[in-house]
Amino acid sequence: MQTLAWLSFMVLGVLFFGDQLEAQYNPNRSVETRQNADTTEVRLRRNRLGHYVTAGTINDRPVTFLLDTGATGVAIGTAVANELGLKRGRRIATRTANGIAASYLTTLDTVSVGGISVRNVDATIAPGLRGEEILLGMSFLKNIEFAQRGDTLILRQYSTR
Repeated sequence: MQTLAWLSFMVLGVLFFGDQLEAQYNPNRSVETRQNADTTEVRLRRNRLGHYVTAGTINDRPVTFLLDTGATGVAIGTAVANELGLKRGRRIATRTANGIAASYLTTLDTVSVGGISVRNVDATIAPGLRGEEILLGMSFLKNIEFAQRGDTLILRQYSTR
């Protein structure tokens, strides 16, 4: 009985601390959106490593984004692309932090962060990109205004009337 109690305590500890670590890595798991007549605004908090990680969607499927203003487009690892059912297009060479790599063009119907949504976003399927995070680059970000203030990144999309 004592072993069962310790085992239960350890499992609860792992669940609690795992959730705490995830909240530190992605403080934007729940994204708040502010809207008025002309704009939709999302505010993201920087994580403990200095990055902006957030929940979002691609083609209405939940994903995790790592915002990367240095990336030309949205870059998606092969495993995540397969989960999303994305089709590989033309093979291209891309320049990464690790050098030149092969990637495949694709187009995303919709990419959303909170209430901000952009249609027909150019992306690449990058076989060398590991992990679950999707690099949210300029093919998405060029459609919105963004500004950093302290530990907050403000994303703003203006309505098109």
